[in-house]
Amino acid sequence: MTDELPDMRASDADRDRVAEVLRDALAEGRLRMAEFDERLEAAYRARTYGELAPLTADLPAGAGPAGAALPGAAPAAGAAGGWAERFVGGEGGSSAGIAVLGGFRRTGRWTVGRRFTAVAFWGGGEIDLREARFTDHEVVINCFAVMGGINIVVPPGVEVDVRGVEIMGGFDHREAGVPGDPGAPRVIVTGLAFWGGVGVERKVTRAEKQRLKAERRERRALEKDEERRRKER
Repeated sequence: MTDELPDMRASDADRDRVAEVLRDALAEGRLRMAEFDERLEAAYRARTYGELAPLTADLPAGAGPAGAALPGAAPAAGAAGGWAERFVGGEGGSSAGIAVLGGFRRTGRWTVGRRFTAVAFWGGGEIDLREARFTDHEVVINCFAVMGGINIVVPPGVEVDVRGVEIMGGFDHREAGVPGDPGAPRVIVTGLAFWGGVGVERKVTRAEKQRLKAERRERRALEKDEERRRKER
């Protein structure tokens, strides 16, 4: 698939699958820590399948889950199940955030309903969906940024559709159009930006960041120990 569609845009799920192959290769001793860091950074910078493919081209299929080395491959078993656990039904725990000469934040483990209204007038708001629970598979976030700013953070795998009206302001469209994972929610960002801005960014969860940092520290310690043993021989 990468040979046929090298210029097709890669999704965050594609990048995550390649990162998993690299982590497995590091654990098996196929990559040194410096190589792993370089390739991992390149994987999360990659925009297309053609940029991702060389990062695992010299690794055997056994270095990771079957098919994971190929961008565009089917998600690992249980991925959809992970999303299913985050749909709780019922009513959302919060339906609005208002910042007038101030700010608001909706972060952590909170429940977002089918519609959420965000207003920032000479202020700022943050809507973080990385650990959120959902009442429906589609969420509409109405943003009204008037001389203020609203920032929306979504986790990898979530599809984003940006439809806002801009008047001397702007909506961030960089994450729009990225295909979502099977079973993942779809987030529609709409509203008005008048002398203000609505940003959309995609980030892994804090727990995943901490796990990656701990993993890197452990690998560096193992590499240093290995180097010390070689010098003692």
